[in-house]
Amino acid sequence: MKAIEASGIKKSYGSLQVLKGVDLQVDEAEVVSIVGASGAGKSTLLHILGTLDSADKGEVLIHGEQIANMGSKRISQFRNEQIGFVFQFHNLLPELTCLENICLPALIKGADLKSVGPRAKELADILGINDRIEHKPAELSGGEAQRASVARALINGPSIVFADEPSGNLDSRNASELHELFFELRKKFKQTFVIVTHNAELAKMADRKLTMKDGQISTPEVLQY
Repeated sequence: MKAIEASGIKKSYGSLQVLKGVDLQVDEAEVVSIVGASGAGKSTLLHILGTLDSADKGEVLIHGEQIANMGSKRISQFRNEQIGFVFQFHNLLPELTCLENICLPALIKGADLKSVGPRAKELADILGINDRIEHKPAELSGGEAQRASVARALINGPSIVFADEPSGNLDSRNASELHELFFELRKKFKQTFVIVTHNAELAKMADRKLTMKDGQISTPEVLQY
C-alpha cells in the first residue's frame, strides 16, 4: 500500500491559483524531497498532504484512507496519531522544558507525562539531546531546539513525517547533522518522510527529488542514486 496518494490537487487563495492539479504517490518508508522556487506551491502542497489544509479539488489518501471523508474531529485525531511535522522554526513553547515540549503531542492525545516521559527520553537520547531535556527553549542552541522539534514530531510514532524547510534556520554543521538524522530515523523506525527544502544537499540525499514549478510537479519522479 502507498503511504500517500494524491491526485488532481488544486488550491487557490482568492484569484491566486497556487496548485494546478498535482498528482503524487509516496511509498511507505520512502524519503521524498520537494524543491522549487519560492511561490511554486511546495508548502501549500505539504500542508494539504499533512491535513493542515484542504484542497479545493482532488483527493488525498493516507494509507488508503480518504482524508475528505473524515470529519474535523477524526482528522485531528488522525493527524495526531499518524502524522508528524517538522518546520523551519522549531515552534517550541517557551514556558515548557525540552522534555515537556517533546511530550506535548502525546499529552494532547491523552497520555500523562509520567507514562510518556520514558519514550521522550529515549527519543532525546537517539537525537543527542538527553542532557538538555530539563532546559527551556531559550537555553537550547538552534540545532538542539530543532532536534527537540524532531523528537516532538516522533513522540506518537507517526507513520509519516512532513518537514518544511527543516534545516533552513540552521548553520551548515547542524543542517548536515539533521539531514543525516532523517535517514537514520527512516532506517530505525521505517517511517515515510516528505521534505520541502531549498537545501540541495538534502534534496539529493532523498530517494526521489521532485521539482515544483508554477503549482505543478514539473519533472519526472526520478530515483536518486
